[in-house]
Amino acid sequence: MKRLLGWLMRRPEDDDSGLWGEREAERHLVKKGYSILGRRVRVGSRDELDLVAGDGETIVFVEVKTRKTENYGRPAESVKRGKRHAMSRAAVRYLGRLRHRPKYVRFDVVEVVGTPRDGVRAMRHIENAFQLGAPYELPY
Repeated sequence: MKRLLGWLMRRPEDDDSGLWGEREAERHLVKKGYSILGRRVRVGSRDELDLVAGDGETIVFVEVKTRKTENYGRPAESVKRGKRHAMSRAAVRYLGRLRHRPKYVRFDVVEVVGTPRDGVRAMRHIENAFQLGAPYELPY
């Protein structure tokens, strides 16, 4: 009952924490020199990539993890096998649609710790967090 009341009494900004985290991660990546190629990119009927960024000759598929506090584990641990598989599938499909193929592909995780109301308390960017999952291969 307490959980149900908490859900019913939540503030509107609580619903926006994922979008807010993605915007903060995007801002962080742009400051580091990345170009943003896509936001919330839908690939197929069931796959979505949080951010797609360019870093020179590398295309970077970014999974954004937004957390209120640091008590929820590390960001790389939160991208489990199923999520890595889904991101690999989406990345291969995304790359198959491109006219110009990138030289390198990378999967990153960006952790945003904070809330829309309190702001960002910590930001962690894990480059090359995982590799393209089997059975997928680059389409070139």
